[in-house]
Amino acid sequence: MDERRGAGLTWLWFTLARVGLFAVVLVVLLLVMPAPPWVSTIVAAVIAFCLSVIFLAGPRSRLSRQLHDRRSTPSRDTDGESEDAALDTPDFRS
Repeated sequence: MDERRGAGLTWLWFTLARVGLFAVVLVVLLLVMPAPPWVSTIVAAVIAFCLSVIFLAGPRSRLSRQLHDRRSTPSRDTDGESEDAALDTPDFRS
């Protein structure tokens, strides 16, 4: 359970860092750039994306490793196991 909590915290931290980076860049552009707000928003999204690729490589790598580990670990499918067992039992109705 502790591993899942760590994965959730990594995901939460990475998401908040990206949203925060976008918000900071957007506020700066809205205050500095004499352009319509929608243009500032698009420019802020592009700049925040570039900055997150450069500066958030470590957290992104940890998050992708955790997602890979979670997907590559087979989960136990009890429903599928019971269906397989029911199909594998011989049918004596003939």
